[in-house]
Amino acid sequence: MLLFLGCVIVVLGVAVVALVGRTGSGETTGVARSLELIDYAPTTKTVGKNELATRDRLVVPIVSAMRRIGERLSPGGTAGRILRSLDKAGNPAGWNLERIMAAKALGLALLAFLPIVFLGVSVRGVIVAIGAGVFGFFLPDLLVYNMGAKRQQELTKGLADALDMLTVCVQAGQGFDAAIMQVARTVPGPIGGEFARVLSEMQIGKGRGEAFASLGERVTTPEVKNFVSALVQADRMGLPIAAVLREQTKEMRVARRQRAEEKAQQVTVKILFPLLLCIFPALFIVIMGPGAIRIIQTFSSGII
Repeated sequence: MLLFLGCVIVVLGVAVVALVGRTGSGETTGVARSLELIDYAPTTKTVGKNELATRDRLVVPIVSAMRRIGERLSPGGTAGRILRSLDKAGNPAGWNLERIMAAKALGLALLAFLPIVFLGVSVRGVIVAIGAGVFGFFLPDLLVYNMGAKRQQELTKGLADALDMLTVCVQAGQGFDAAIMQVARTVPGPIGGEFARVLSEMQIGKGRGEAFASLGERVTTPEVKNFVSALVQADRMGLPIAAVLREQTKEMRVARRQRAEEKAQQVTVKILFPLLLCIFPALFIVIMGPGAIRIIQTFSSGII
């Protein structure tokens, strides 16, 4: 009996040791280990700090800290507003939410520090520092808004040509998706990129109306919004696309002519300020200058 119990205990001990040896380390061996080493990609967390590049050791932590500061100082809803502004600006390369937040905090720190350095710690220096800091904090927002406004103007200028090509392609017998692809390939500028994005959204499963509704949200100009709303209504009601495009092209030509006439009427008002500030003073100096000099010389000689 004792011999039997001893054998059982020995077998159980060997089983426990084998199980612990297999599961305790948690590491694979053999071919699986070789495959893991092939697929292994070191990260900044697994590599020592002294082995990292200067950018990963210094720049990345500073940018991350600045981003967190910018997020804490920004009011609620700032992230969504910046993302919408980036969509309107076409999501330019190098501009994302994290970098903009870091730039806001960095602008606040730099522009608030410089007046203190040059003006000193005084009432005037503190007031100027506060104003400069607020300006530096909102400067990235202004830059993104300016890029978005310029891009919206370029979209408005290129929409007429895009509609002409879209109408010609549809009337020639091409499908609407093929016509959009043709516009995205041939029309230069941001309008071609927007049509390419619409086509990509349609290819990944979005409906035509949803894709063009997203285009209307990214673009703020009234001409593009009218075109998008007309296409969405035509898609919902089953109207022929060719007739809708033909009418939209006519309206776009009229709107472009009216916009050109409006800008022509603004020229007379805009030219008034350079005329008063630059041209008239030069004319007065050229015309009245010699006479004024002669009068001064005459009176000076008469007094002497």
